[in-house]
Amino acid sequence: MNSHNKVESTEPVSYVSLDISKARLDCEIAGQKCRHVPNTAAGIATLITAIEPLPGVRVVCEATGGYERRLLAQLHQAQVPVCRLQPGRVRHFARAEGTLAKTDKIDLGVIYRYACSMHPRVEKPPLPEVTALRELLDYRRQLVEQATQTGNRLETAGATLQALLQIQHEQQQGALAKADELVAQHLRAHPALRAKSERMQQLQGVGPVLATTLLAYLPELGEEDDKRIAALVGVAPFAHDSGESSQPRHARGGRVEVRNVLYMAAVSASQHNPVLAPFYQRLRAAGKPANVCLLAVMRKLIVVLNRMLKDTNFTLVS
Repeated sequence: MNSHNKVESTEPVSYVSLDISKARLDCEIAGQKCRHVPNTAAGIATLITAIEPLPGVRVVCEATGGYERRLLAQLHQAQVPVCRLQPGRVRHFARAEGTLAKTDKIDLGVIYRYACSMHPRVEKPPLPEVTALRELLDYRRQLVEQATQTGNRLETAGATLQALLQIQHEQQQGALAKADELVAQHLRAHPALRAKSERMQQLQGVGPVLATTLLAYLPELGEEDDKRIAALVGVAPFAHDSGESSQPRHARGGRVEVRNVLYMAAVSASQHNPVLAPFYQRLRAAGKPANVCLLAVMRKLIVVLNRMLKDTNFTLVS
């Protein structure tokens, strides 16, 4: 997946690299000046005040799984451009340049040099209603996982523990129902999101869970070209050829929250959708493995949804 800008800007860029932890932000300005601020609202405000005057300022940091959220929110609010990097790519870059040691200071330098070499794409600020929807779905996913674990334990628990687990399971199911209602209320309160959800559900095999997942975790849907959307989800097969050797194509990476739900939708579509089911059967008849065929259905499904949101007149035909 190519996550970098197609057209280079002529404006000079002052990269500010950040290494993020739960308590602290380590900052290196233009590869030279290093400073530390607390990973708090006040600390981030101090950082923004220091870097805002820089010409062409652009912050680069790695995705940390959550510790960067407050930082990104304040940077977006202050209209400071920010690029969020995949940690794996930065690590591979470090190995490529021969940097095997790893400390906070070394990481800052690697992030800065990566940005200067690769010119990563500036992250588009998410809409507040999308951020809120994502938080609701994060909570819902946690509830689903907890309820599944409790349900599995119920199957083998003894009489004493089973009674306690049954109470816990009922509470989790009640919380899950409440979360679903909060998601539905959120969509009703935001007509643009609701319209996109309803549009996607016009495609057989797409239900409310997939539609809301795409709205929350793939806001680029309907705004990017088909190849980039497939790459963002992780359903674009990449070549692995060398000389006369031609290896099978494999899809890598992508947004796991989307992939997991899209996979279940593809299973349903491969059996019941009047266009995608024959498509799946043709691939199977050609000798393709089932997992390869399902990946192809996933890719076709997300591409079709991308086109549906772009064009209100688009319909899936065989």
